[in-house]
Amino acid sequence: MNPFIRLHPSDDVVIARSQLVGGTPVEGITARGLIPAGHKIATRAIALGEPVRRYNQIIGFASKPIAAGEHVHTQNLWVGEGKGDFARDYAIGVDLKPEPAHREASFMGYQRSDGRVATRNYIGVLSSVNCSATAARAIADHFSRQNHPEALADFPNVDGVVALTHGSGCGMDSEGLGLKVLQRTLAGYATHANFCAVLVVGLGCESNQINAWLSRSSLREGETLRVFNIQDTGGTRKTVDKGVALIRDMLPTANQTKRVPCSASHISIGLQCGGSDGYSGISANPALGAAVDLLVAHGGSAILSETPEIYGAEHMLTRRAVTPEVAHKLIERIKWWENYTAINNGEMNNNPSPGNKAGGLTTILEKSLGAVAKGGTSNLQAVYEYAEPVLSRGLVYMDTPGYDPVSATGQVAGGANMICFTTGRGSAYGCAPAPSLKLATNSRLWQRQEEDMDINCGVIVDGSVSIAEMGQQIFDLVLATASGSLSKSERHGYGQNEFVPWQLGAVM
Repeated sequence: MNPFIRLHPSDDVVIARSQLVGGTPVEGITARGLIPAGHKIATRAIALGEPVRRYNQIIGFASKPIAAGEHVHTQNLWVGEGKGDFARDYAIGVDLKPEPAHREASFMGYQRSDGRVATRNYIGVLSSVNCSATAARAIADHFSRQNHPEALADFPNVDGVVALTHGSGCGMDSEGLGLKVLQRTLAGYATHANFCAVLVVGLGCESNQINAWLSRSSLREGETLRVFNIQDTGGTRKTVDKGVALIRDMLPTANQTKRVPCSASHISIGLQCGGSDGYSGISANPALGAAVDLLVAHGGSAILSETPEIYGAEHMLTRRAVTPEVAHKLIERIKWWENYTAINNGEMNNNPSPGNKAGGLTTILEKSLGAVAKGGTSNLQAVYEYAEPVLSRGLVYMDTPGYDPVSATGQVAGGANMICFTTGRGSAYGCAPAPSLKLATNSRLWQRQEEDMDINCGVIVDGSVSIAEMGQQIFDLVLATASGSLSKSERHGYGQNEFVPWQLGAVM
């Protein structure tokens, strides 16, 4: 096996399959110095200011002359002042392909009365504001299988009672974008298929007034949606007692729901990557993309997100947009982010984290080109703003930050009933009420952190499995998990602390 990976004949770099020492032969040249696993090696001399290509796409510009065989990384590669907006050919719709032949797989899901299908059957406790978070958690904790196993002993069809709290809801413009986004997010969770019933607890004097939220969200209190405030109830203890009593009333009905065969077309996956490394765009991300293509062929949906992490690669998506309007909406979100980072004294290339760089990623352009591979090759059907209800089938895009808990929260609010999360550095993450699968990009991570990883895509780098084969394995695991098999994060109890709505606007 070659000690390096070449991704495209026109690339200026190859990727080290494992750590290489100086003197290692690389395509007729010699490696200069130590090259860490997953990092880039120049295959030719590159002049100052010259573009550098990986995936046959520009990932940055040489900040100093680079010799053949030299390690290409932060010391000699950058986006370049004034070059972050280098021309990308959006070529709208040129890569559209015929709709795939329809396929029909099934899983064991929960059929709701309105036709929606769930992968889990939870009761949720939401807080309208940070001030009611403690009470909301106390209510859910009363039904914790870990601390109170008897509480749900008679309700085997209920996956649990979870509290999803947050740090916002007050100190914000009552008519501003921040509150609108929060209310849209809470509405998405309150009506999520994976919740058979929801309890919302407020304080009473916050900006995010529950009655106003209900009205703006076209929601109405009923048997499956109950709301009340601490101030109206008479304090914390009475609030907890009331919440516990309401959930006890909900449990018998929730337990009547049983899994039945359902079409895979009802599966909607939120696509995430976190702790990415130099292998992400080689193994786990394209393998997840292959699984997405399979899901789309079965009539299902996948939500690609994290706008700061598709920056510089958005042209790979506009080429597959089904209409010019879809493409232009994506471009508009890119421009919004350029302005948003600028007014906050930042820049889009601030995105790669220290962990990303340690794993071999250098610029946001390189990171983004690997990240978009999660979306496979399917046509782009629609573009949504954060936490908007996703109504289209197939591959869609949702505008979110790159921070994974915030991004996944928006996807689940939009209707995702599963999350698939690729990682190269390692991730500890869950996303109640949607089960989250974690995909390791390399075998070393799998061996080190197997108790957190659901599948090892590093075998692609090792040369023993193809991307298509791994895509099928991921799709099969999605069906099994949607049918009730627990993900690693669910076994660890992750999911409640990872609810993080996007906070926008000034704190007042």
